[in-house]
Amino acid sequence: MKNFVQSVDYNLWKIIINGPQIQTKTSAEGVVTPKAEAKWNDNDKKNVQLNFKAVNILNCVISFEEYRKVSRCKTTKYIWDKLQVTHEDTTKVKETRIDMLSKEYEIFTMKEGESIDEIFEKFSIIINSLDAMKITHFEQVLVRKVLRSQTKK
Repeated sequence: MKNFVQSVDYNLWKIIINGPQIQTKTSAEGVVTPKAEAKWNDNDKKNVQLNFKAVNILNCVISFEEYRKVSRCKTTKYIWDKLQVTHEDTTKVKETRIDMLSKEYEIFTMKEGESIDEIFEKFSIIINSLDAMKITHFEQVLVRKVLRSQTKK
């Protein structure tokens, strides 16, 4: 998702990660308060518009189930944080997912009656998931694993 958002606009990615810049004003006493919308300059409006664009992009790229989890979030930072917590950003969840995928990789075998296309699809899902978790294998190792997993037939 990061590369997709950055390809649209790098500033959108910065807003997702860091949160939107809230338009503020500082009084003579040094008190910082939100700036009234009527007092926004062009840069303030651009920053607010970028947050709305980022929210829209995130809402478009997530599934309906994910959308239901984040639909009440008003900023991209809140959406991103909630998605990270519910998925893979927490260390324990990530480690558990890696363990499960590694086990699937280890015990991967062709079942009786499966075609080469079917086992390749299953294997690709496991490998792509491991790649997403930064666990990579050399192509030669993967080819040997698939060849060894085939039945005699």
